[in-house]
Amino acid sequence: MQHTKSYAYLALAMMLVGANIGFGKAIIAVMPVLVFGLLRFVIAVVVMAPQFFKAAPRLQRHEWLTLFGQAFFGTFLFTLCMLYGVQHTTATAAGVITSTLPAAVAILSRLILKERLQPRTLASILLAIAGIAVLNLSKSGSGDGGQAPLLGNLLVLAAVACEATYVVLSKRLTQTLSPMRITAYSHLFGLLLMLPFGLTAALSYDFSQVTPGMWLLMLWYALAASVIAFWLWLTGTKHVQANVAGIFTALMPLAAAFIGVVFLHESLSWGHFAALALVLAGIAVASWPQPMKTAQEV
Repeated sequence: MQHTKSYAYLALAMMLVGANIGFGKAIIAVMPVLVFGLLRFVIAVVVMAPQFFKAAPRLQRHEWLTLFGQAFFGTFLFTLCMLYGVQHTTATAAGVITSTLPAAVAILSRLILKERLQPRTLASILLAIAGIAVLNLSKSGSGDGGQAPLLGNLLVLAAVACEATYVVLSKRLTQTLSPMRITAYSHLFGLLLMLPFGLTAALSYDFSQVTPGMWLLMLWYALAASVIAFWLWLTGTKHVQANVAGIFTALMPLAAAFIGVVFLHESLSWGHFAALALVLAGIAVASWPQPMKTAQEV
């Protein structure tokens, strides 16, 4: 029963992340990226404000520096790259590209943390690279994603690299800080980084053109990205092995494709299906649970 609930939490977390790709594309169709980016951080910081007043040990200098690095890559640059990326490509293509995150984390873990890559991890990385190559070589995303789908795909790929950096840096901080405290401070830094750019853009933007429904969608995006999906994922992984949890990342591109096709009226091409198949195969290869070793094998 406990595992069933955990699986449900993990599935919901990844579906929210995938759906937010399409929702973000819909929002920036009526609001500049910098304005939306600023509002997203304001909402997140307000909601997570209690984390700043909790009784906890004082942060060390290296923790502050790591938190700033997380904020710069995982919140500030990630938000800009992702939102500008989906301006030029489809939500479906962006969903496929973002699902390569486990492979990107594996690469950076090897480069930064010197973690050893298993053979099946290498196979997963190669499949993910092949999926992105197919997506860019095909005409996926042209016609309903923007004027420059290749530029959009590259920006989304840059967003994946930024998020992978955030994950790798988190491995150092989770030994001493709670995940929610890490998230709160990284969003606070993200707000400070975005403020000069977003505030300038906001002063010249006519907010009267934003409908009540779009304001609600913006609020949901910020809450889902910064709090709800994060809490669901952490709760789910408490009783599930990391490699099993990794399988659920396959739901992210499926949710993005659903929002893209049903609500944004995007079309699917052979490139989308082929790229998605390659990336999902890579996730399965890397995440599928290994059989337990017997006493003689050990």
